[in-house]
Amino acid sequence: MLPYPKTFSELQKQFPNEDFCRDYLSKLRWPKGVRCPKCRGGLFWLHKNRPLKECTNCGYQLSLLAGTIFQDTSLPIRTWFQAAWWVTNQKTGMSALGLQRALGLGSYRTAWMLLHKLRVAMVRPKRAPLSGAVEVDEVFLGGINNKQLIAVAAEIDGQKTGRIRIQKIANRSTSSLARFIKNNIEKGSTIVTDGWNGYGAIEAEGYKHTPMRKPYFWQDQDPDAAALLPRVHRVASLLKRWYYGTLQGRIEKKNLNTYLNEFVFRFNRRTSGSRGLLFLRLLENCIQTNPKAYSKLT
Repeated sequence: MLPYPKTFSELQKQFPNEDFCRDYLSKLRWPKGVRCPKCRGGLFWLHKNRPLKECTNCGYQLSLLAGTIFQDTSLPIRTWFQAAWWVTNQKTGMSALGLQRALGLGSYRTAWMLLHKLRVAMVRPKRAPLSGAVEVDEVFLGGINNKQLIAVAAEIDGQKTGRIRIQKIANRSTSSLARFIKNNIEKGSTIVTDGWNGYGAIEAEGYKHTPMRKPYFWQDQDPDAAALLPRVHRVASLLKRWYYGTLQGRIEKKNLNTYLNEFVFRFNRRTSGSRGLLFLRLLENCIQTNPKAYSKLT
């Protein structure tokens, strides 16, 4: 594992300029050293006018940023590093306006693009699905004009909550719920739900199903369903607090899943002993994440 900064002061000292940032990214992307993808050569010239490596054997030009979330960026890599630090070191996240002020960026549009691309990178490629016993439920998020239905899954870790997944879904139909479960939970796991009949077909998909029934004396009282599925409702409560607090409920519907991924990234790493380690993990994800043009973000 590469050394990572533990404070903002250490961040500034470890990455004083672009060369240090690029060297760090190079070690993240090619931990065993750079190899030419064409001839497998290991010796390169540095291009005179462009930030490229040119193979001394075959002349193939290799870009450090190509194929990553940083591709085609006009911002200094050091600015990306500072943004990644601020994003991972705020427990409740950061708005684009807050990031603009923290980094002294010239426009809100730039701050929004930077923050949104980092959110895209918060989903680690080929991440492991949830497993074991998993609570699943649907929750409404937003107000009257922007209400969205989302599905929440939370691993049961004894009395605690393990990893989570959250995703926008079209409706409470069997097909929508089954799709969410198959995309996020390992087959053979036990799915714990309420009595909604939309989950009735998941056993046919290779899962065990444990529907929680309300005790007979609850039928007339209709109490909060959180007593049946405490983990997903605890997660939903924290999500709504973040949604209305940090983001003030202002999320475009088409971008909702990206924001939900940020919440998942933070929640699943909430017990990390070092915020600097989260900074490193996010940079690792950035290197492995395919580029996404601004036009695809808006």
